[in-house]
Amino acid sequence: MKVNKKVVVVTGAGSGMGRELTLELVRRGASVAAIDMRKETLAETKALAKALGGRVETFVIDITDPIKVAKLPVDITKKLGAADCLINNAGIIQPFVKINELKLEDAAHVMKVNFTGPLMLVKAFLPGLLKRSEAHILNVSSMGAYAPVPGQSVYGASKAALKLFTEGLRSELLETYVGVTIVFPGAIATNIAQNSGMALPANADEAASQFKQTDAGVAAKAMVDAIEENKPRITIGSDATLMDRLSRLNPIFAANLIYKQMKSLLG
Repeated sequence: MKVNKKVVVVTGAGSGMGRELTLELVRRGASVAAIDMRKETLAETKALAKALGGRVETFVIDITDPIKVAKLPVDITKKLGAADCLINNAGIIQPFVKINELKLEDAAHVMKVNFTGPLMLVKAFLPGLLKRSEAHILNVSSMGAYAPVPGQSVYGASKAALKLFTEGLRSELLETYVGVTIVFPGAIATNIAQNSGMALPANADEAASQFKQTDAGVAAKAMVDAIEENKPRITIGSDATLMDRLSRLNPIFAANLIYKQMKSLLG
């Protein structure tokens, strides 16, 4: 599905990959419904898109709010027209602690944002997408869905849940005009920790330096390309691609490798 002249919904559009997705989409002629909890950062995204000549409408909502999510398709249709594409990009990490120290309320919040939110958005938009002549859903999972990161075990579980949900959804929609893509980014240069409200360990930068980070703009281009080429799955970054292969060939070796690189963050 070419995105030119299509209406695309992007969650987490206020910063990081969501902002870059919005800008990439308007460069290709799409109209964007930009969704985020942060009014100020959404306004910045809209201003950047406007400078490119793009059409963007902003919607300040919490994607874990079932009432507001259910209203979104109607609200977007009033301002931009019916949605042709949904990109579930918004996500958060957990506090960087072992499961034994992780509070249940923090674990539940991660699951609500990373899995329940996208599920509710798919449920809200899918009836309308099925009425379009062509449409697409893209869900952003993580390398952590198949390569376990100690200190981010529930985050990884939430992204693994989103992975299998998306793959099942694609199978259910095979005989429709709705394409489905699952994305597995590796280390992306974004401010996800700050947006998640999480304080990283003091040596986080040192640990992160072991991984080559992919620019958020490069990641956004790859995702829009995947929509236009109707790819069922993509990995983003050499780290995500390597661990995808290694986790299937020797999952224990892959898990041990990540542990050795990240254990210093756990104290």
